Amino acid sequence: MAAYCFFDVRKITDPAKIEQYKLGVLATVKQYGGRYLVLGGQCDCVEGSWQPVNPVLIRFPSLEQAYKWYNSEEYKELKALRLTGSNGDAVFMESEPSKFVSED
Repeated sequence: MAAYCFFDVRKITDPAKIEQYKLGVLATVKQYGGRYLVLGGQCDCVEGSWQPVNPVLIRFPSLEQAYKWYNSEEYKELKALRLTGSNGDAVFMESEPSKFVSED
């Protein structure tokens, strides 16, 4: 069952740390079978009051694989850079494919 890791980076507090993070994170995501689906961009709230600032959505083959990446030694130092260089939220979600969801 596919898993999705959604991050909303609300504020960058240390641009140098985030630049360092960006240099290494893609390789770790790929190593654990993940791929970026959304990386920033305009967000328009059409219902409710949620206002994402800088959305990031990563798809992994499974929730187990997503957590392996998130807790991995390869991502440990990068995660520390992100957590100390920005403020935001993160949510991990699991979704079983249905006839309404494309698995491209």
